[in-house]
Amino acid sequence: MDWGLVLASQGIEAIINRSATGWELIVEAGDFDRAQAVLRQYRIENRGWVWKHPLVGSELVFHWGSLGWVAAIIAVYYWSMVVWPGVRSAGILDSRRAGAGEWWRLFTAVSLHENLPHLMSNATTGFVLLGLAMARYGAGVALLAAFLAGAAGNAADLLIYSEPHQSLGASGMVTGALGLITSQSFAFWRKYRIGPKFLMQAAAGGGLILVLIGFDPSADIVAHVGGFIVGAILGFGLGHVRPAILQHGLANTAGMAVLAAMFFTTWLLALGAQ
Repeated sequence: MDWGLVLASQGIEAIINRSATGWELIVEAGDFDRAQAVLRQYRIENRGWVWKHPLVGSELVFHWGSLGWVAAIIAVYYWSMVVWPGVRSAGILDSRRAGAGEWWRLFTAVSLHENLPHLMSNATTGFVLLGLAMARYGAGVALLAAFLAGAAGNAADLLIYSEPHQSLGASGMVTGALGLITSQSFAFWRKYRIGPKFLMQAAAGGGLILVLIGFDPSADIVAHVGGFIVGAILGFGLGHVRPAILQHGLANTAGMAVLAAMFFTTWLLALGAQ
């Protein structure tokens, strides 16, 4: 499947076929030499890349780089709860202060957690959902998109809730990752003639998971739904980008760089205003 997508990105039509000897790609005779050259270059560029692996018993691919995200939120939790406990008040989403111009709280609140159970809940679900999104869209691209979806979920809080309130957590980012993988099929429905029934099943599956992980009465449901919707919109848009571009090292390095810049810039603003 990966090789087929690589060839398609270069304008080479290929048929994925399962024969008695295993899986194979069938191309026109005139494209054979160029197809071999493209795949040889693809293998060279991805040599040593071991983060992505198929999940046993399914056709899904998982990106184990999501462990890095888990380590990052654990490190921020330790920093904000043990090393410098007062930092949480600087980054929490306070509707009054955010409405007064402290916009960076929309972003800093994504990396904070109330307590250890809150952290572990987001870490476990985020590990799975972000791992799937990173495998589909590329590590840096998916993490940046999910982070933006989480911030958008916090912005939805400011729009919906009229009473002053505070919130924090990566739940909006996690449901943003869910939105990314829920909408991925919709970008291809015309090109590959995907039936409406399949698309409805995909939407229903994503919606059901959202209800299961995001509709706890004690949780910030608005931020969860907002993150999911924005994640789905971003996933639909990214689905129209050629997979070879999304998976390219340059695109994902740029995504990681933008994410890091947003994280550190917003936290510097938060600490400077404290």
